[in-house]
Order: sequence, then structure tokens, then C-alpha cells
Amino acid sequence: MAARVVVVGGGYGGSAVARQLDDVADVVLVEPRDGFVHTVGALRAAADAAWEDRVFRPYDGLLKRGRVLQDWVRSVSPGVVLLSTTQRLEADFVVLATGTSYAFPAKTGDLTRDGAVAALARMRDDLSRCDAVLVEGGGPVGLELAGELTHAFEDLHVVVVEREDRVLPGEDVEPELRESVVRQLTDRGVELVTGAALVAPPPYEVGRYGPFVAETAAGVSIGAQMWFRCHGARPLTDYLDDDLVALRRRDRTVRVTRHLSLVGEDRLFAVGDITDMPEDKRATVAHEHAGVVVQNIRDLMAGHPPSAAHRPARRRLVLALGPDAGAAQVEQADGSVVVLGARDTVRLKEDDLTRTDLPAPVALVGVPPQPKRPTA
Repeated sequence: MAARVVVVGGGYGGSAVARQLDDVADVVLVEPRDGFVHTVGALRAAADAAWEDRVFRPYDGLLKRGRVLQDWVRSVSPGVVLLSTTQRLEADFVVLATGTSYAFPAKTGDLTRDGAVAALARMRDDLSRCDAVLVEGGGPVGLELAGELTHAFEDLHVVVVEREDRVLPGEDVEPELRESVVRQLTDRGVELVTGAALVAPPPYEVGRYGPFVAETAAGVSIGAQMWFRCHGARPLTDYLDDDLVALRRRDRTVRVTRHLSLVGEDRLFAVGDITDMPEDKRATVAHEHAGVVVQNIRDLMAGHPPSAAHRPARRRLVLALGPDAGAAQVEQADGSVVVLGARDTVRLKEDDLTRTDLPAPVALVGVPPQPKRPTA
């Protein structure tokens, strides 16, 4: 009898684990959405409808033997997964791959492709009526969104509010990268308001049209017709049972070993953003996690101890500011960090999109050529 594997979450790591174990195990992939969301390209799709087919993909063809079950998981225990109904899945191995929550439009609240596409279309229609947009949060997501919006809507004034004294406030960000990103955005007319948070959020939902005036704690007034919240992401680990919750850290990641099993558990694994591995949280890393977990489950199925171990990935930040602009930093083998310009950043972004995509049952339709903008 084949081993039973339940994978919780159908994002980058979860879909990769399910696909790679499909030939040797009875796999059930549990995911509340009706398809794969290629989050690496989500902000591009928010500004450009031509990217929707590349970002929202069906799970058709992902599994040949196993099945994808569209449902929520309400509780996980070693060997047992309880769904939103009374359904109970028993498993020899459980893999947690539930990722991180993000505000719209980095992720949508709609669980169907049609609903997500409709929400983005409505937002783009509303954006065409806007003179100004407020982006709350000057980290990578907020600045990437500002870049995508100013590329797609050239007359749109974007104001980024960051509570710290500078955008990209993380200590690991290279000054050269920060300077390049700031220069490229300000050359497009993006206004960066730093050093104080908003006193209160605008009185409308994110991504919805509505004129307002917001004020920062420093007394700066900002008038706009739409706003986005680009901070406050958190790992999704609310489903851990009363015993496993002891393995959840304050940041809501879970404690894992170098084999990516939960500490004290040899048949319960985690991949992607929810692990407490000290490394950047990105799609390519989730794929690396998947390879480690797949090998270790195969080892255990064969009666051997787990042989694969994960070493925290090197630092890497790819910050695209539209299809032909941006900057990146990449840690080298000797620990040094190289900062790359727009051309290399565009190449790395496309490489990430390709490497982390679902295997396509048919060739993808090419994305229409983008109008060129001078690079910094």
C-alpha cells in the first residue's frame, strides 16, 4: 500500500512537493483556492491585465495519481488533517505549506480565478479615474507596486508613506540598491514621505476608489483617491493543534530542523515562508525546501533516515519597478553582495517567474511586448 501524504497549501512549495511525490505516494493537496497563484508576478498582473493568465493557473495536470481538494484546513495534528467540514484526512506524512498573508493586490481575498480577475479589473478601472494613489509601506512590496503603477499609469501620482526614516529600512539592504531604487522612482515623480506613520487609515477599502485626505504623525497631509497597504504580512499557521502550537514562534513561523521536519516530529514537515529558517522568504527558496522534503519523505518510505538537509539560502533581493526597471542585490559565495542594475534585475525577475511556475500542460501564450522606458 502506498504511503499517504497530505500537503496543506498549494503555493510554490506545496505544489512542488505534491507533484514530486505523486509517482510514489497517495497524495492529497488541500488548497482553498481553485487554482495556483503565481505570486511572483501578482503585482505585475495588478497593473497589466495581459499578465492574468500567467499568474492565475489551474491545477489541471499537476497530479496524475493524486488529487487536489479545494477546502480549508481547520486543524493539523501529526498524521491527521481536519478540514473545514467534518472531513478527516489521515496521513503517513503531512507537509505544511500555507505561506504568508498579504494585502490586496499582492494577494486577493477571492478564492476563485474569476473573482480575483474581476477584482483586479475593477481596481484598474478605478485607477484610470485617479489622480493620486497612496501606498502605505516603503518596503520591497510597496516600492514594487509603486513601480508597476507608474509604468502602467504614466500620469498617476504615487505617494509612498514609510514610518521609518528611509524606504527599504532593513539592515540587510545595500545602500547602493536603495539609492538606485529611490532615484528610479523619484525620476517617475513618485513622492516618498518618510519618518512618520499615518495617523489613521483612509476611510475606504484598499484598492477601491474614494477621495480622501490622510495625515501622517508628522502633520503631512496627502490627498488621493485610492490607497494600498503594503505591510503587515504574516505566516499562516493558525491551524496547528494545541500541542503543535508550542512550536510556533512569536512571528508565527514554526520551528523546523535542518531536515525541515517540525522539531520533535519525524513525519510532519514544513516548507516555504512558515519555516523559521533564517533566510529570505521567496518562491525560489520554497522550491529548494520542497526538494529537501521530497527526498526525506522518500528516504523514510524506504526505511532509511532522512538524508537531505537545508542550508539557509544566500541573501537575494530582486526589486522590479515595472517590466524594464529596478535593482537587485545578490549575495555571493564569499559573503560579499553584488548590486545589479535594471537590465540584470529584469532578467532575474523573468528567471524567477519561469523557475517557480507550475509545469505547463501546454505552452504558455507569450506576454505581449511591453513599451520601453529609459533605465536608470
